[in-house]
Parts: sequence; structure tokens; C-alpha cells
Amino acid sequence: MGPARFGGRRVEAWSCGLLLGFLGFCAGLEEDCVLGIVGQLVSLPCVLPQLVTAVNVSVVWRRGEEVVLRSAWTDGGDVEEWSVNRATTPGDAALTGNVSLQLPVAEASERRLNYSLLVTSGGNHSGAELCAVCLRTAARFSPPVLRRGEAGPGGETAFWCHSSGGFPKPAVYWLLNDTEDPPPGGSVRTQAAALPHSLLYNVTSRLTLHAADGASVSCVVENAALNENLTSTSGGVRAWGTPVVPSRASEAMWIFSTALCAVVGVLVAVGVVYQIHLDRLSRRRRRESLKEPPNRGYKRRNPREEEEEEEEEEEEEEEAMTLERKETNV
Repeated sequence: MGPARFGGRRVEAWSCGLLLGFLGFCAGLEEDCVLGIVGQLVSLPCVLPQLVTAVNVSVVWRRGEEVVLRSAWTDGGDVEEWSVNRATTPGDAALTGNVSLQLPVAEASERRLNYSLLVTSGGNHSGAELCAVCLRTAARFSPPVLRRGEAGPGGETAFWCHSSGGFPKPAVYWLLNDTEDPPPGGSVRTQAAALPHSLLYNVTSRLTLHAADGASVSCVVENAALNENLTSTSGGVRAWGTPVVPSRASEAMWIFSTALCAVVGVLVAVGVVYQIHLDRLSRRRRRESLKEPPNRGYKRRNPREEEEEEEEEEEEEEEAMTLERKETNV
């Protein structure tokens, strides 16, 4: 009885030592925080080479107290996996010990999310937390669009700055001539609103001040989570509500209008030429009808009248040809 009891204690001590070794191996990961870009795949690292030689391993990933993935490896090398929202581990985890949690899409969250890995091996059902990873998320804002209004009666000018689709809530500040802060008399109002489903922010800021002629005004949208600043400057803004970036839609409309005018001009010229052609055919048919043999009782016309009629027809043909040349030149 004594030796058997002693052997059991040795096995328990070896198991505890193995688990403590795992804890020491992953201690450096406990305070790390992974940055995930909203809408993109993110991987939470955890590599345990000791699991390669373990038998009947069960791996569980949790977010707080919620289980997001459960994976079991059998002696035959089969892997059974269950997960939430298509979370996975690498396919060769049983061969490499890489049990990193792969989330297909990072979602925006106002707070940091704590993930932990529990492993059970053999007949040990208690499990041990071997990896702990923190996840924070962020999303890039769109380049800010800056608009400027005309000066009011008091000489004050209003500037609007808008950016969208970022996370977390940004900071917006203004600069004069790229370096100076707005004067104390200037008024700044900034409003940031999160979309209800995605939690992504849209931000609009308004600056009102007495801007000197030739002075440039810049709007800066700061995303501290990404250490990213996006800037837009009022240089080149020429009219009310005109964005700093030239509008491609207005350029396309100008090209379309020019092409339409050219097509209409060609159609008008073709119509005029066709009408002249019809007039020629009509005059030719009339002359041919006059040359037909006279009927019985035909009264011979005065030669003088016939000459005058031929002269009139020649003058009409010359006028038609002159008009045709003018239309062709146009």
C-alpha cells in the first residue's frame, strides 16, 4: 500500500510541475494587449510546445466567463472543435503546439476584452489557465473633409470638418497656418456620434473666427488608439460648401455636357444638309415635268417669260449652294 501511495503522489507532483512550467512559459503573455482592426481577422497568440507530447488534450478559450472555442485531441490524431462566431485554432495545433485563437472579424468594443486558455490533459479534469491575452480594437477614420462658408456681417467665417467610420471616439483640433492654435475669441463645437450597430464614430467639428486674408485653417482628426492624425487644410476652397478635394462628379458632368453639345451640333448639321438635298430633288422633278411633251391645246409661252423663269431657277440654285457651303463650314 505504501509504495503505491508514494507512486501516486509522484505522478501528481509531476503533473503539477508540468502545469507550473506551462504557466511560467506563458507568463510574458498575460499583460500583452493585441490590437485588432475592426472588420479584419485578428489572432490572439498562444504557443505551448509541451502540448505536442501530451495525451488526450482538451483546449478551451474563454472571453471572460464565456466559452468561445473548445477543441479536443484524441490519441489517433483526430481533432474535434466547437466555436462561437467561426473562431478557430491553427489546423496543425496538435503537431506544433500553436493554439492561438483566430477571430475572423474583430468587432468594435469600448472596453478591452480578456481572453484566457485552459488546458486539460489525460485524466486531469480541473484544467489550468495557461495563456491570457488582452484584445483592444480600433478603426481608421476617413480623410476629413473641410468646408468653409463666406464671411458674415461681423466678419466671422465658419469652417466645418467631417470624418466618419473610425473607432474609438477621436479628438479634433484646429490649427491656423499649420502651427498656431485658434485665437481665444474663436468658437469650436465638436460632436461625435457612434452608429448603433457598428459602434463606429462619425465626427463633425465647427470653427468660427475672424480669419485674416491669406491665412490657412487646418482640421486635425486624431485617433490615439492607432497613433494616427488625419489633416485637411482650407487652402484651395473657393466657394460656400466646396470641399478641399476637387469633386470628380463635377468634372464628369462637364465632360458629359461638352460631349452632348458636340453630338447635338452634328445632328443639326446633318439635318440641314439632308433638307438641302430634298430641295434639290424637288426642283429637279419640277424641271423634268416642264420638259414633258406639250398636250393638245398647249399654248406656246412667251420666250421672254421662259428666259426669266430659267434665270430665277439658276439664282435659287446658287443661293442653295451658298447656304450649303456655309452650313458645311459651321
